[in-house]
Formats: sequence, C-alpha cells, structure tokens
Amino acid sequence: MTIPDTFNAADYFVDRHLREGRGAKVAIECGDEQVTYAELAERVSRAGSALRARLDVRMEERVVLLLPDGPAFLYAFFGAIKIGAVPVPVNTLWTSADVEYVLGDSRARVAIVGESLLPVIAAVPPERRPRLRHIVVVGESRDAARHTSFGALLAEGQPVVEAEATSKDDTAFWLYSSGSTGHPKGCVHLQHDMRVCATLYAENVLGMNEQDRCFSVAKLFFAYGLGNGGYCPLAVGATTILWPGAPTAANVYDVIEKHRPTLFFSVPTNYGMLLALHREQGPDFDLSSIRQGVSAGEALPAVLFERFRQRFGVEILDGIGSTEVLHIFISNRAGRVRPGSSGLLLDGYEARIVDDENQAVARGEVGNLLIRGDSTCAFYWNQHEKTNATIEGHWIRTGDKYHQDEDGYFWYAGRSDDMLKVGGIWVSPVEVENTLLEHPAVKECAVAGHPDHDRLVKPAAYVVLQPGVEGSPELAVELQQHVRSRLADYKRPRWVRFLSELPKTATGKTQRFKLRQHPHDPAQ
Repeated sequence: MTIPDTFNAADYFVDRHLREGRGAKVAIECGDEQVTYAELAERVSRAGSALRARLDVRMEERVVLLLPDGPAFLYAFFGAIKIGAVPVPVNTLWTSADVEYVLGDSRARVAIVGESLLPVIAAVPPERRPRLRHIVVVGESRDAARHTSFGALLAEGQPVVEAEATSKDDTAFWLYSSGSTGHPKGCVHLQHDMRVCATLYAENVLGMNEQDRCFSVAKLFFAYGLGNGGYCPLAVGATTILWPGAPTAANVYDVIEKHRPTLFFSVPTNYGMLLALHREQGPDFDLSSIRQGVSAGEALPAVLFERFRQRFGVEILDGIGSTEVLHIFISNRAGRVRPGSSGLLLDGYEARIVDDENQAVARGEVGNLLIRGDSTCAFYWNQHEKTNATIEGHWIRTGDKYHQDEDGYFWYAGRSDDMLKVGGIWVSPVEVENTLLEHPAVKECAVAGHPDHDRLVKPAAYVVLQPGVEGSPELAVELQQHVRSRLADYKRPRWVRFLSELPKTATGKTQRFKLRQHPHDPAQ
C-alpha cells in the first residue's frame, strides 16, 4: 500500500467516508443508538476543535481516555488525533494506582472519563496528579463545578474542522501494555499504523467490507479491541457494534441476537464461557448471522475450536497480535484453519524464529518469535532500556515461543518466561494445558514450573473443575494419567492442584507467573 507523507488517521478513518458518499450509512450501533458516518465526522470535529479552543490542547499533547465502549470513545479518540494531539486509552479495569501511574507517565493535562469511572480517577489525590488540569465527564457528574461536560464540549466545538496536516510518521496515539510484570509500558504508535493493520488484516485476511457488522468482546482500550471495534470497520465503511457493559456470556449472546454481527471477535476465555452457557428452554442461541469468528489474546485450544464449530457452525480464525505491533500479524485463514495453530504469517509482515543466541532454528524446533512490520510501535515512552531490549532495528521480540511446521503454520509454545525445561528438554505449558482440557472434568487449567526435592523444575497443573465435580487425590492421578497417555512422560504434571479460579489479566490471559509464586504443597 502507498501512504502519503502527509497523513492524518482521523481524516482517513472518518472524514474520507463523506467524500466517498457514505455519510448516511450507520457507522456505530450502541444499544438503541445509531450514529451515521456524517454524525461521526461532525462529532469528531466538534471534539477536536473544542479540546483545542476550550482546553488549549496542543499538538502532540496527551489526552487520557478512561471510557467504556461507546460512541464517545471514538469521538474523543479521533477528535484528538484530528488536531494532532495524542489520545491515550486506559484500561477501565485498572485500579486508581494504575491510572495514577499513567497520568504521571503521560503528563496529560486532560482526561476524558466515563461517569461510572469517575471514582477511579477521583481516588487519586490532586497532589499526586499535579499536571492534570481538566477532567471531562461523559455523562453526569456530581461535581459539575469542577468537571467539564463532554456533551457541552461537543456543543461548543466546530462541526467542520480541517484535519491537522500531520506526517504519516507523527505520533497518533499510545497504548499501554497490560503491565502484568511491573509498570505498564506506553507503546507509541504512529499515524500510519492503523492503516497498515486495517489493510493487511481486516481487508486482506477477513475480507471485511462495507456490508459487515463487527462486534468485539475485547474492549476498545485494548489493541485487539481497538482494531476490531474501532478503526478496522471504519476503514471499510462497515458498522461497528459497541457494548459498554460486562462481556458475560448472557450479555454477549444478547448483543449477537439483537444486532446480528457478521464478524465476531473474542478471546479463548470468552469462547469457553459461551460454550458453558445453554438456554434453559427453547432453541439454542442464534449465531447464524456470523460469517466468521476471530480469536486472539492467547492460543485457542483445538478442543474449543471444534466444540464451537460443532455447536454453532461458526469457524474461528485464531491469530496472534500484540500491543506493540497493534493488531494480528499471524492468522488462520477461512477454510484453511489448522486447529490449535496460530495460522500463517500475514502478507506485509516478516517473521523469524531464533534461539537464545539469535540464530535461526530448524523448521519444527521451538524458538523465540521476532516480527517485522510497519505497524510496530516506534518505542516505549520513557523506557529506553526496554525499547532497546525489545525492538532491534526493524525487528521486535514478541516474547513468545513458537515453532513453524513444514506447511508454514505457526504453533504457539508459550511465553518465553513460561516455557519449562524438563530434563534439558523444552516443555510447552500450552500443550499440556490443551491435553488436560480434553478431560471432561476440566473446565480451565494452567501449567507452571515448580522445583522438586532436587530443585529441578517440573510441570505443576492448576485445575478449575467443571461445576459439580469434586477434586480428589484419585482425580489428580487420573488427570496425570490422561496426560501421560497422550504426551511424552516428561510432560506429565508432577502435581495437580485444584483451584476455584485462575489468576488472569484484564484481557483474560492466565498469569502463570502468579502460579509460580503460589504456595505449593507437593502432596497435592
């Protein structure tokens, strides 16, 4: 693709549709609200111009967004980009301490906050957020004298504003990593990055087009969700279906049946939740509108793929992306899915699998995955050493262990720090977990390394059982034998511990590092 040197993402993803005659088409559905592309363009202009005129937001200045999914998120996000400012979406599940860190790290003077999330930012004392000057509230505020109304801000803005003539390599927005091992890192993304992802994945892999209706369980503040429910459908003139509430299985089914998406984006944990819920009376949930399911965030077990396809007739395309690379760069393809794999490399990206000395490994061997692509973030804000350790010229270390089969499919083998070396041989926690999930008693599980009496690392399994199933020593032995009968003996969990739930990040990824810190009784 050719991207001009002068390029503003808000002009491409929003204003362009007016020039191409899509002003009357519905861009956003959220509950009973519908927003056309013409209304979206006007409100983006109003948001950007009011931020600049009323709150003195300048080019390259950061604007923190602590917002649930909804039209206001996209007004604020693209409104800031349109004037050359830098929106910084923040995880709505974070604590006040996390938000305090981002406010300090980003040096934002303005935060746009959803009404329900005001307590999170209010819990940060003013003296610990000294640079923050304006809190703009989407919804009602109990302290209107101290807060600015987002609705009033839109009313004051100009309905038509020329997009700032930014460079394609200017900063457009930041996304913070999950911060599962310390403070989150601010990934600095450029104006052209969303265009690259929308073309290489949404258009080239999914065939996303103007007739599609997109619904993402992953929220807009995640890199995955921002593409699924934000810029990808807007790139092609499709309709995005936004849901601000909790993504429970009942809620997700309700949104699907009411809004009839054609493309459904979720994560393995949620696919498992959907499969666990059955309608008490009448026919099964109606997913017939969905032409393609998509999964990312962690590897999708083959057993979940098969069960979902068998029950609903929906094929799920599993893939891998990252906050740093912005969206999916390896994916399965429709009609060519290899269950359990992450799929094939997208055209436009390059991949290497290397050992710890940075030498290419033989095909079929597990190594460290490196990716090269034009959607990769420029650097981590205020994290020079971490930038140097992760981004090597055009290549970025994903932190994932992978192997590639003879047909080019990539197979996830765990995070670099999750891999286990047992008797000098690499063991993938994911492989053992997928095997355990095939047992009918297992609802969820995770495998982590624990030292034995000789201080040698061996696999330990943490298992959440299906409702009504009781944990017992006999069942633990049965699960060990289940793995032994299917995998090499050295991959067998030496211990099985039954838990009520697994520790997870906000995106639903299992935090194996917390299991490694878990009090452990080898007798269990």
